[in-house]
This record gives sequence, structure tokens and C-alpha cells, in this order.
Amino acid sequence: MRSALNLLLVVLLALNLRPILTSIGPLLEPMRASTGLGYQQAALLTALPVLCMGLVPLLQPWLRRWLSEHGGMLMGLAAIALACLWRLELGSAWALIASAVLAGLGVAVVQGMMPGLVNRWFPGRLAAAMGVYSAALMSGGGLAAVLGPHISGYFGHWQAGLGVWALPAVLAVLAWSVLRPRQGLPKLAGSGGGHWFGNRRAWLLALYFGLINGGYTSMVAWLPAYHLEHGGTAQGGGELVGLMTIFQVAGALGLPLLLRRLADRRPGLWLALSIQLGGFLGLLLAPTLAMGVWVAMIGLGLGACFSLSLTLTLEHLRTPAEAGSLAAFVQGIGFIITGIVPYITGWLRDTSGEFQASWTLLTVTVLAMLLVTVRFAPRGYSAAIARSRPAAQAALN
Repeated sequence: MRSALNLLLVVLLALNLRPILTSIGPLLEPMRASTGLGYQQAALLTALPVLCMGLVPLLQPWLRRWLSEHGGMLMGLAAIALACLWRLELGSAWALIASAVLAGLGVAVVQGMMPGLVNRWFPGRLAAAMGVYSAALMSGGGLAAVLGPHISGYFGHWQAGLGVWALPAVLAVLAWSVLRPRQGLPKLAGSGGGHWFGNRRAWLLALYFGLINGGYTSMVAWLPAYHLEHGGTAQGGGELVGLMTIFQVAGALGLPLLLRRLADRRPGLWLALSIQLGGFLGLLLAPTLAMGVWVAMIGLGLGACFSLSLTLTLEHLRTPAEAGSLAAFVQGIGFIITGIVPYITGWLRDTSGEFQASWTLLTVTVLAMLLVTVRFAPRGYSAAIARSRPAAQAALN
């Protein structure tokens, strides 16, 4: 019973971590018409929350001294809810960007705790539990992309499609308050054992996580606009993001399940990256031939990569506290990189006048990560993570 409640909590919390990003793209054109947003300003609506998702986890070794897991979770969910409620009334570009920062801070706090929490609650079923967490996270993003234009159309203004996502945040607050385990609440999860700035393997994992997920933020930010450029509609762009999400969920759940008997995560990562590569090449070389197929392939690869890369990180260490600490660092640096990528791809779009330059950059990135994956042999985890470890452990003493 306790495991089932914990899994339900994981799902309810994860559903709130992507609507603030994915609700933007399908409503971008009416937002731009109403507020005067340019493409680079619009990129900030995705880039700034993701940068928050990076910076806040890096502060966890210090935050844990005064912020409990319970308090942090409530603060994070409340920030998401308040930002969404604010979006119901705002009408200027800078207010919209400020709401993105507030929501991003809330997501950052919740998301930074999640890997350590999952690792602590499901130590014997880590890969499967991370798959469920990843699938729920992506499902929330897909629902926001698909339903946002419908909700905006029903109420007659685009703000409704952004603000309605306060409801699941409030539901998550109530569920966490009532259903969370009461025994032995730790300080802010995922921060045991100091920081990881001096560890080369931690940096490699962080760069890897950030770059293989940069395609997600770019697709969320620019896929609807790309679809419009090829004769589509705002609703059609949202449905493409929804299609991508369906395949992300399939990748996050299916590939870890298919390869559950393998201790080596590299075959799964190679397969996921190869599928992503095929999708980006399709967008680059034949976008109008089968855009739905290319988007589905990218989604499948992205979903599996997110789940497997976090599992790979957690498996580098044996104790939940240390593994959570490493995951916080990896997400911190990784999401800073992931947040920069859509800004660069948006700049490339503005400079070149088309999205092909953006897809070229993402294709090259996936190729590079295929080569980097060879470094993650399980037999090398302990040796790689042990290098520079004393400095990391002593940093906060």
C-alpha cells in the first residue's frame, strides 16, 4: 500500500514539471501578437525556467541546512501555482517572462528533489520507477501542449491556456500534504556528501544529460512555429507536441523495461540516440514528407534518453543520499545547458531565416553524444566517481 501511494505521489508531482514550458509553443503566435514578443524574447520563456532548473539544484548542498524536504516541496508547488494564476491576468511581454522565472524556480525545487526521492522510495526498482517518473513528467507536458489551445479557444483568450495549469499544482500540494510518508523526513533530498564541482565524471554526466536533452527544449519551443511555417495551424502544432509526448512516454517506459535485465545502460542510450538522430535528419532533409514520423522518432529517443541518463547517474553511487546529491549536480549543470540550447536554436532561426540551421545543430549534438556514451561502462563507475572525491566531500566542512 505504501509503495502504491508513493508511486501515486511521484506521478502527481511529475505532472506539474513541464506544463509551464509546453503550454507556450502552441499559443506563441497569439501571445506574440498581443505582447509584441520576438522570437528571441519568446525563447526566454523556455530558456529561463530551464536555467532555474539548473541553478537551484546546484544550491542544494547549502539549502539543505535550513530547508526540509516537506517545506521545499510545498514552496516549489506553490510557486508553480502562483505563476500560473498570474498568467491568467498578465498582458505584457516582461510580466510573462517574470512569470516564467517564478514557475521555473518552483519546478527547479521540486524537480531537484525527485531523483533522490525516487531512489529512496524504490531502491530495488530504480529503473522502472525512474521510467514512471519520466513518463508522468512528459505526459504533463503533452497534455498542456494539446489542451492549451482548446482551453484558450473556449475562454476566448490565450492567458487561459497558460493559467489553467495552476489546478494540478494545487492538487499536488494537497496530495503531498496528506499522502507523503511521515517517518524520517530528511533535509532537502539529494544533497548528502558535499558538492561535485571537482569531479570529472560528475561534469561528464552533467554535460551529457544537458546536451541529450537540449533537443526537448528546442522542440517544445520551436516545433509549433516550424509547423506554422509549413502551412500548419496553432492547434496542429500543439498536436505535434502531443504526438512527440506520446512517444516520449513510450520511450521512457518501454526501453528501460525492454532492457531491464542489462546492467549496462549504453545499449539503450545508443538505441535512443540513434532514433533521435533519424528524426532530426528527417526534419532536416525531408520535413514535409512525414513530419509526424520524424517528431515521433525524436520523442521516442528523447523519452528514453531522459529516463536512462538519470538512471545512469543514480547507479554511479550506492547510497540514496550520495546518489541524490550527484543527480542534483547533474541536473543543475545539465539544465543550464538544456536551457541555453533553445536560445541558440532560436538565434539561429532569426539569423538564417529558417529552422534548418537549428536542426543541423541538434543533429551534430546527437552524433557527438553517441560517441560520448562509450565512456559509461558499469565496471568503471566506482573508479570514475572516486577521482577528486575527497575534495568534493570536504568542500562544505
